Amino acid sequence: MSETESERRRRLITLGELIALAALIVSALGVWISWKNSDKDGPTRVVEQRPSIPLTLRGKREDDGERLAISPVEPTHALESLKITLPAAAPIEVGSDGELGADDVQPALKGRDNEPKDRTLSVPVRIAATYVEAGKERTASGAYTLRYMWKGGGLFGGRSLHLLSLSR
Repeated sequence: MSETESERRRRLITLGELIALAALIVSALGVWISWKNSDKDGPTRVVEQRPSIPLTLRGKREDDGERLAISPVEPTHALESLKITLPAAAPIEVGSDGELGADDVQPALKGRDNEPKDRTLSVPVRIAATYVEAGKERTASGAYTLRYMWKGGGLFGGRSLHLLSLSR
């Protein structure tokens, strides 16, 4: 081996060591920057977020149709108020108990009181609701169908409205 080959080999080894040393410095600098930034973030908290569930209401007939108990289908929803609007009538305000009385609906059906008795009839209604879900107050509205029936109407008796159900 000549003297020039030995010097060239020594220089290549030195160049390889310099590249390795530079890589080590860059890596150490990256670790230090990462460590400094992690102090600012603090501990990472993982919070479970459940998606919101749309409000769906159901109506249960009570007192032989004198009242309709309206409640959310989903048990995690807590009803605060309802506003029920029938076509061409003033809105009916219902509280958090969801109790809709036949006496409240009858004036809204003013033009329909000559409908046949003892037959299931229906009317479209719009319901606007305020409810609580996961601690947050929310609002929703939707179109429903209110089913009802007229009873009575004999010679001396008046007709009375009986509420049957509420459906989507």
